[in-house]
Amino acid sequence: MSMKSKKLQLTEDWTANLLGFIIIFIAVFMLSPHFGNMSIKWPTFKWDSAETLTGKVLSLNNLGKIGILFIVFYIFTALAGIFTNKPLKNMLKIYPAVFVLTILACIISGNHYMDTWGLETVIFCLLFGLIISNFFKMPQWVKDGLTSELFVKIGLVLLGAGILFKSMMEAGVYGLVQAIVVILVVWNFCFWLSKKMGVDRDLGVMLSSAVSICGVSAAIATSGAIKGDKVKLSYVISLVLVVAVPMIILLPLIARWLGFSEVLAGAWFGGTIDTTGAVAASGDFYGDIAEQVAMIVKSSQNVLLGIAAFVISIYWSITGQSDREEKPTARVIWDRFPKFVLGFVAASLIFSFIFSGETVGATKGVLKSAQKLWFALAFTSIGLETNFKQLISKTNRKATYTFLIAQLFNIFVTLLVAWLLFEVMGGGDSFLE
Repeated sequence: MSMKSKKLQLTEDWTANLLGFIIIFIAVFMLSPHFGNMSIKWPTFKWDSAETLTGKVLSLNNLGKIGILFIVFYIFTALAGIFTNKPLKNMLKIYPAVFVLTILACIISGNHYMDTWGLETVIFCLLFGLIISNFFKMPQWVKDGLTSELFVKIGLVLLGAGILFKSMMEAGVYGLVQAIVVILVVWNFCFWLSKKMGVDRDLGVMLSSAVSICGVSAAIATSGAIKGDKVKLSYVISLVLVVAVPMIILLPLIARWLGFSEVLAGAWFGGTIDTTGAVAASGDFYGDIAEQVAMIVKSSQNVLLGIAAFVISIYWSITGQSDREEKPTARVIWDRFPKFVLGFVAASLIFSFIFSGETVGATKGVLKSAQKLWFALAFTSIGLETNFKQLISKTNRKATYTFLIAQLFNIFVTLLVAWLLFEVMGGGDSFLE
């Protein structure tokens, strides 16, 4: 008997908003001084010796807390499957394995030496997933049950609760300017390069949007705007995810080596890395301020996604590249706009202007921990659904080279624009007050 819901279906974005705000409501109701003022103890993963590993991290008390997390996140995963009408049975079957791998990554990264080297949980989550998916045959039901993008989006809604609107307003203009400049320059460069490399137009425009706007979401939106081939779209998504893996590690290391401020580093990560979750992970890797700036810049790119899809759909119609009978309308902007950004901004507004300082302070720690765990679960899933073989096939070689060259170009252009806006023009001063 099928476990899929027949009565209710929401998009991933609206599901992420709904579940994110349920988590926020629970945290506020239980922890706020004006409501429950209860105590929620998050499990610890920090250890520096075999004694602390067994005595603290692997103690019965701590394992009990991890067990509670498993149940709570299992419930939310089930709700996500019901709301989105996805294969619920497969989601519930693969979730325990994803959770165990994620907790193992948390324990390994919790070691003192790993922490010193900046090897964060998400790095091990990705590595575990990649090793399993590329060295072992993955059944189709496993792939059907993975929901990496949804996990990322829930985490992003929670991240909004930690970004106060004052900083977002003061730095958001600079982030929007950076997004516009980078998108225009990098998109046109990649599209020009794809033609020079002999990549077909459909694939070229999807690559251009993915590398310049916001990765997977941009590729999906662009494919919808031009009625692109789903096989080509799948390839672009895989390429974006694989390239994001080393960038999560390398960009923060390069930024530290060059002595970048957290503001400059965050603006660089936010404008360069092509997946939203990877941006958050890299920012978190570098520091709290870097994470905030990275997400503001990335959100600015996300805001432009619907407009970009609208412009591309018009261009495709005018140049005779589309066989659609329906004229592109303003509806396209709304359909392509990533709705989880609304949840991100709404959470920021609520915690900035509605909740008291006491409530914000009381809930900040738990919401931050929940956000990080959602990201970790997402990156374990990303690793499990990523296959390197597809990227090195002869058919896709030219497109892969195009994307890599465009990404390298993007790295330098974004760094230059971020330096001018956030360092020279003082766009990041509000974060340092």
